[in-house]
Amino acid sequence: MSPRLVGSIAAVALVLAGCSSETGAAPQQPGGKIAVVASTNVWGSVAQAVGGDQVDVKSLLNDPSADPHSYQSSATDATAVKDAKLAISNGGGYDDFFEALVSEAGRDARTIVAFDVSGKPEGTNEHVWYDLPTVKQVADKIAAELGAIAPDRKDTFTANAKTFDGQIDALITKASQIGTAKPGVQVVVTEPVPEYLLETAGVRNATPEEFSKAVEEETDPPATAIAQTTDLVKNKQVAALVNNEQTETPVTNQLDDAATSAGIPIVQVTETLPAGVSGYVDWMTKQVDALSSALTK
Repeated sequence: MSPRLVGSIAAVALVLAGCSSETGAAPQQPGGKIAVVASTNVWGSVAQAVGGDQVDVKSLLNDPSADPHSYQSSATDATAVKDAKLAISNGGGYDDFFEALVSEAGRDARTIVAFDVSGKPEGTNEHVWYDLPTVKQVADKIAAELGAIAPDRKDTFTANAKTFDGQIDALITKASQIGTAKPGVQVVVTEPVPEYLLETAGVRNATPEEFSKAVEEETDPPATAIAQTTDLVKNKQVAALVNNEQTETPVTNQLDDAATSAGIPIVQVTETLPAGVSGYVDWMTKQVDALSSALTK
């Protein structure tokens, strides 16, 4: 190669490098990781299970003490949503902050809204990550969207989703054995977060609606509802108290104390993945096992 040609190539390279530095990072290269953003680490973990090492997942809510209903998004969150190839949220009024970020991004990003995927009527319980069949549907939808983004890896995403779905099927079987072992068993819940899981397990939720709804909406339950709920626990009319440990109020603490005094097991559940779990299946397995241990003794 002539010295003149080498010099020309070098000059072109310098110009291209200068353009790249002015316009920002280079576009994602073929075969690179797909940027995925999720409102919470629950749906982020499902995306990770389906995408494997082919995705770079960012979950905006990782803190177990954070409340999606009152979460204030940041500029960093907005950038993550804008740069993502796929955005996943819960919907149903649970994480409206995320919907606003997607809207403000000003582009047609691929989006998945779990509540919409579930097909449940508007206004019903929005905590669909505890509805195991819905989680399977979302995983399959994630595989389809990732496959559309990277057709060369479609088979990988489909296979990963199939493996994940099999694990969820095993969880459904395990949960359903609770009600089979103890027909008619009932519990009290501090708020309706785990209701779908209780339905899968064949466990009746005996909590007065006025009680759990008020706790969820961060208001004080009516005195009559508090008395009714407390009596269910004190008189051992329920087999366990299922407590959302991410929502702590004087009323829920009082109910915890009543359960402890009565010798009734307390099953702790959460709205996001806590530290120390490796993913959605690990997290949900631990919760199903805790429920089973409390109710089938």
